[in-house]
Amino acid sequence: MPEPSKHLLLVEDEAALRQAIAEQLGDRGYLVEQADSGETALARLGEFAFDIIVTDLRLPGVDGSVVVEAAVERYPDIIAIVVTGYGTDKDAVEAGKHGAWDFVRKPFVIDDLAARLDSALEQRRLKSENAYLRAQLEERYRFEGVVGKGRAMEQLFQLLETVSATNSTILITGETGTGKEVVARAIHHNSPRRVHRFVALNCSAIPETLLEAELFGHVRGAFTGAVGNRQGRLEQSHKGTLFLDEVGTMSAGLQMKLLRALQEREFERVGDSHTTKVDVRVIAATHNDLARLVADGQFREDLFYRLNVIPVRLPPLRDRKEDIPLLVQHFLEKFRDLAGAESAGRRPTTVSQEGMRRLMSYQWPGNVRQLENTIERAMAFCAGRSQIDVSDLPPEIQNSQEPSLPAAVALPEDGVDLDAFIATIERDLIRLSLERTGGNKGQAAKLLNLKRTTLVEKLKRLDRA
Repeated sequence: MPEPSKHLLLVEDEAALRQAIAEQLGDRGYLVEQADSGETALARLGEFAFDIIVTDLRLPGVDGSVVVEAAVERYPDIIAIVVTGYGTDKDAVEAGKHGAWDFVRKPFVIDDLAARLDSALEQRRLKSENAYLRAQLEERYRFEGVVGKGRAMEQLFQLLETVSATNSTILITGETGTGKEVVARAIHHNSPRRVHRFVALNCSAIPETLLEAELFGHVRGAFTGAVGNRQGRLEQSHKGTLFLDEVGTMSAGLQMKLLRALQEREFERVGDSHTTKVDVRVIAATHNDLARLVADGQFREDLFYRLNVIPVRLPPLRDRKEDIPLLVQHFLEKFRDLAGAESAGRRPTTVSQEGMRRLMSYQWPGNVRQLENTIERAMAFCAGRSQIDVSDLPPEIQNSQEPSLPAAVALPEDGVDLDAFIATIERDLIRLSLERTGGNKGQAAKLLNLKRTTLVEKLKRLDRA
């Protein structure tokens, strides 16, 4: 990968020396802005976030120590290097107290200054990357973020365990709120790429005019407001995982560029002709039916097949209501933990049975996300009680009908044709299972706890009846 741009502010009141240093650092890949005084430097710091500031200690007016202190206060990650011809050990110590990274005495060799800058940048990069990785690795996924124990979720867990070990591209589909990003993160954190970054991009949340630059990055001057080079999400996820949420909203032009990047494992930043190679695993997600969008000419067929190498379908919550009690307990624990030790004791720990029945009878158009928001709201309305009741739930859930037991079968006075009655029930169940699985006989057989061959034979028999 190319090295990211290094923006440097050079503060020196001697014009000839300042120009000479700026030119030589520019030849080494630094983007140098010049300031001839402390006041000018402070003004530039208020306008732009530099990576590095190199400043003389003795300046007319505002001196270098004030500039360094102001730079570090505004930008804690900035690298500040103090240069002076009158420096003493005491000055070096004082510069360090103000946040200076290093102290260089004049006269100096430009190669020495460049080496110190490169070393400081590398140390900062490693520090930042280690902090990021520690933060992500401390989050325990191991599929724990994906909660459920019903048949549909057992099948999902088996699939996730298999695909996590691969580098194949994955397309996660499911209704809004089913937890597509949670699953994508779980895949990443159980994969060989888990020591590198997981980078997410919601394609529907960014205006089309900015999405290309957000995905591929841009160079300075590529468009109005592009004041410097910037890495895109694709470049940021090098050796890690890029999660593209709602990929179906991409324009045709951007779809073509994404397809090339996936095929060639290379791309160009917006406004740049330089090609960047990347090693990225892509996990895409959508709530749309991409196959239908392809048929309607709204999504590229070749990109669909490139993304749909391993399809992962997340079931809606209404189809796995047996998992609702498990999810409710998960969210109760989550929000108690977020409340902290002082408040946790005043938070509810359970939901009443009547309340749970209402939760399980509701259809959940917003899926798991809606359930999570519902539990958070109910905990706030619970007023210190240890149990959430029906009155703490939103009105639409309070008014949902409680599930009832199946009505007993009535036996007519003149009796019933048992074989025909059972055949009707069997035919209806098979029809419902095929409708739910989109005609997939293998998945329908699993819903009915049958072998696929057995289901096929039943279909043939029912067709003959």
